[in-house]
Amino acid sequence: MKFEIKDAFIQKSDENMTRKLLAHHGSLMLLEIHFHKASDDPGFHSHPHEQIAYVVRGRIEFIIEGESLGVFNPGDSIIFPPNSVHGAKPLEDDTMILDIFTPQREDFLVPA
Repeated sequence: MKFEIKDAFIQKSDENMTRKLLAHHGSLMLLEIHFHKASDDPGFHSHPHEQIAYVVRGRIEFIIEGESLGVFNPGDSIIFPPNSVHGAKPLEDDTMILDIFTPQREDFLVPA
């Protein structure tokens, strides 16, 4: 199954972040997340999905259950357990990560 970037569903989450749905099928989903500006707001949240985040560019701090896991650089990745309270603080403008979810985030399949 092929997914082309020209067909990606773009969802602007807020003035600082844009989500791009790259591929989804069965129980998997792949998203590209762009953080436009550095921010001190980690946007804490939780969900029942397993999540892997991979840093493509920039620097970002990930926090799980109130504990900072430090600064992540391009090539670094992290796994968020289901139902964990977590967030991310982009430390540089134009930071980008790839997120993989299982099962799919149904809430990301509809326009925001």
